[in-house]
Amino acid sequence: MKSYWIKAEGGKTVVELRDVPIPEPAAGELIVRMRASSLNRGELLAAIGLHSADEPRLLGSDVSGEVHAVGAGVTGFKPGDRIMGRGRGACSEYARLPLHQAVLMPERLTWEQAAALPVVYITAYEILYPYGRLKAGESLLVVGASSGVGVACVQLGKLIGARVIGTSGSAEKLAKLKAIGLDAGIQARGGGFAAQVLEAAGGKGANLAVNLVGGTAFPECVRALANQGRVAIVGYLDRTLKSEFDLEAVHGKRLQIFGVSNAHLTAGERAEAWRGFVREVLPACADGRIAPVIDKVFAFDELPAAKAYVDSNAQLGKVVVRIN
Repeated sequence: MKSYWIKAEGGKTVVELRDVPIPEPAAGELIVRMRASSLNRGELLAAIGLHSADEPRLLGSDVSGEVHAVGAGVTGFKPGDRIMGRGRGACSEYARLPLHQAVLMPERLTWEQAAALPVVYITAYEILYPYGRLKAGESLLVVGASSGVGVACVQLGKLIGARVIGTSGSAEKLAKLKAIGLDAGIQARGGGFAAQVLEAAGGKGANLAVNLVGGTAFPECVRALANQGRVAIVGYLDRTLKSEFDLEAVHGKRLQIFGVSNAHLTAGERAEAWRGFVREVLPACADGRIAPVIDKVFAFDELPAAKAYVDSNAQLGKVVVRIN
């Protein structure tokens, strides 16, 4: 089968296409005949810290396809079932999917829509629900709102009943985000948005800020928070891993700072996050309250071009790869 791999080379991330055997399912695994996957920026940061790939590794985590084979102990799924989930090597013609990360696809979803959901919406679920504890009536700030996780946070924030404020360097992207529920858009790159957030949040500041940009935006996130506010560190599009830290503001306003990453999760923790996504988010996708935003779809043999498109920061939402 054809399979894309990723590695760090000369300080950059490169992909390569390989011919490898179709995998055999281990106990508790499904092998999926892939129909679509999507690209996640964290997976493309193979030259940076937590995401480093000094040795080549399989690319892709978003699984959308048909069950090809099941391993020992797998129940509830059979060959031919349309499923989606979070697995390994999803940018391949066949991929492994752990049983605890699999679910039957809602009938409403296309292959491409299903492929746009798992990683970013599980991440958004963890940010807003168990860690961020966002409540109806609170204010949510999404810094870097046009990214895949950013769009998911906007949609889930509205699902919860929060007032959602988002930043982007593009006025055009902000206009599109307002069409899917963004209450207030602030055109800004890096910092310089705290005063506008305070105004948009009724002078009190945001209760939860999601920092998808990185170190250049972190000080402004702190300044934009309300008393007892929370800030989530999720990404670093700016490649800036160090930042000013205002101890007085954190102390005086009783702020909480946390990170959300899949890098060191145990199998049990991944399963818990998946169950939360299936419980809180998937029903809204199945009945149409949430529709994943897909910016562009590439063919399987165009995956290097899809990566270049993600690297250009041109996208709004998800970039999907169709695997025929």
